[in-house]
Amino acid sequence: MPRKPVPRKKAVFFGLLLGALRAASAFGQEAGDGGDIRAQLVPKRFTTLSSEIAARIDRISVKEGERFKDGQILVSLDCALQRATLDEARAALGAAEKSRSVTKRMVELNSGGVLEADLAAAEAAKAQAKLQSAQVVLSKCSVAAPYQGRLVEQKVREHQYVQAGQAMLDILDDSALEVEFIAPSRWLSKLKPGMAFRVQVDETGRDYPAKVIRIGAKVDPVSHSVKVAGEIAGGFAELVAGMSGQVVFAPPSP
Repeated sequence: MPRKPVPRKKAVFFGLLLGALRAASAFGQEAGDGGDIRAQLVPKRFTTLSSEIAARIDRISVKEGERFKDGQILVSLDCALQRATLDEARAALGAAEKSRSVTKRMVELNSGGVLEADLAAAEAAKAQAKLQSAQVVLSKCSVAAPYQGRLVEQKVREHQYVQAGQAMLDILDDSALEVEFIAPSRWLSKLKPGMAFRVQVDETGRDYPAKVIRIGAKVDPVSHSVKVAGEIAGGFAELVAGMSGQVVFAPPSP
């Protein structure tokens, strides 16, 4: 019976874990001289942008792989109905404000009751709330980038009708790539945030400087390993999230 293929995410995890289990050398030796700690480059931030309202997509301003700036409008929705609702709310508020003003003046002239004035004020407040609600809905017609980055995957197309909550774009921030690897738990006594190391990236064939920024809060009791995160020091245009390689710690000073 043919074996089922291992999902990509699980395959990556098991690859990192296998690298930690194969690390036979003590901490401080070159990882390539008897150890094989595998690492993967991951983006600093990544997320999926979804539509918050049901509407037709009018325009998508970026294509897969392209870069965008913080705050740039990535998706514009056709919101003619929402704009009409906003105009209606503005008109209703104007009428309610006039009614409140008139009833208030009548009370001042002893020509009207206080109850009528209070009801008019309540109607004006209700109209104001509806206007604010319409403004909030209309603001959802444009989806802006929460940070600078690149478009990973476009899940929808222009002129497509989307539902509220439907995923549209996968984006990531690669301004600072992180390095994730699984290390033997016996390294915990010497691993410290800020510790320098190098990453030998398979895809480029080059070494890159990095430093430890986070150490996992829990040791896996079965594999006796811990997850460690580092950060590439400096910007390298050739590096892309998803690349993998080998972690190399320099020998300790004598």
